[in-house]
Amino acid sequence: MVKKCESCGMPMEEASQHGGGDINNLYCVHCTTPTGKLKSRSEVQEGMIQFYMDAMKKPREEAEKVVDEVMSTAPAWR
Repeated sequence: MVKKCESCGMPMEEASQHGGGDINNLYCVHCTTPTGKLKSRSEVQEGMIQFYMDAMKKPREEAEKVVDEVMSTAPAWR
């Protein structure tokens, strides 16, 4: 079973996708510092907004809405 980041929901199939390269880390490499510690909510939120704007070509307002919805259901931010 593929684990999902408990901060952003990203699938984590390989150790390199887990924070700090630790397969037991509940958070992905994008939501953590290089040592695997979860970043602040605002840092994660801004990173996700940028992802939706860049990769998904969403305007900022729409990206913010999507990110708010995703984060409201994520275990790390409930």
